[in-house]
Amino acid sequence: MAISNKKKLEAEISEAFIKFQRDLIGRGPQESKTYIVGDMVIARFKGVLTVEEKHLSSHEKGRRIVKEMRELLREMYSEESEQIVERLTGCKVLSSHSDISTKMGERIEVFVLDKDLEKQLGVS
Repeated sequence: MAISNKKKLEAEISEAFIKFQRDLIGRGPQESKTYIVGDMVIARFKGVLTVEEKHLSSHEKGRRIVKEMRELLREMYSEESEQIVERLTGCKVLSSHSDISTKMGERIEVFVLDKDLEKQLGVS
């Protein structure tokens, strides 16, 4: 039962992030997977680059511009991202981290929680 609750929560978090990104950028990732590991929520988004970003990413300067723009967007909307995790998990987010790979076209988000959520869900 605990594992199914964990998988259900992971799927709910993925869906909430897809919706948030669609509302924010106009399109969401092609694929999203969330993992609850101890006191962390790790979200992996594949296929996040727009057509324009893919073209820019074929040049060194373009890769830097895409990373800077995405980092700025992440900073601007980090509070909303953290609120999604807090609302769905019932835990407080202590810190969050993000990085984007222009080579792979994917982004990783890591949220550090104030509790061991995996243990709280009965998974150890």
